[in-house]
Amino acid sequence: MSIDPRELGERFASLTTAHVADACLRAGVPVRCAPAAVRPVAPGVRLAGRVVPTRHVGSVDIFLEAIERASPGDVLVVDNAGRADESCVGDLVVLEAQAAGLAGVVVWGLHRDTADILAVGLPVFSLGATPTGPLRLDPRPPQALESAEVGQWTVDGADVVLGDDDGVLFVPAARAAQLCDLAASIRDTERRQAERIRSGVSLRRQVGFGAYLARRAQDPTLTFREHLRSVGGAIEE
Repeated sequence: MSIDPRELGERFASLTTAHVADACLRAGVPVRCAPAAVRPVAPGVRLAGRVVPTRHVGSVDIFLEAIERASPGDVLVVDNAGRADESCVGDLVVLEAQAAGLAGVVVWGLHRDTADILAVGLPVFSLGATPTGPLRLDPRPPQALESAEVGQWTVDGADVVLGDDDGVLFVPAARAAQLCDLAASIRDTERRQAERIRSGVSLRRQVGFGAYLARRAQDPTLTFREHLRSVGGAIEE
């Protein structure tokens, strides 16, 4: 990992998942977002850390084993296949993760013990809550502690995960520092644009929208993104 967990958390503290997603587009890195239904249990929480993957098969021992392998600052990413008929993470697993120094938990599935999880205070993202725990015990797959699927994406220890009120984003750990640099540049550009709008300079004027329309009339293949890149805009990447 080219950026250590503490530095990643510090740098992401002034960014958003939206900034980093735009940075991925600019850098040609696949934008790997968890499905939009994966939301923070408590609004306003943020998480950033190396992925510690695990695939749930019906028992909490797989989580304890993953936490045993984890390092402080990591994030437990739980694959329960997006199931809506059972929860797989409760307050004890979250409390154990916090005690081990983990930065948070992401669940491709449901949680329970919501009130207790809120009291623990560790960032948790999931598809929602249901009272029942698992009613099954399936065979453990060989990759149970090697990778996790979240929606259409497969993630592992070579990835970092970022989460905020917009959702969850996975990026390659080896590109994390570069993406944070790009995200900061995009953030700064957008802040300047927002301040100019507040001072009376419309966004259309800032990005030369009239000139874009004129150029597009001459060249229908011209895209707004191409125009923005030529004028240094950061609305789209």
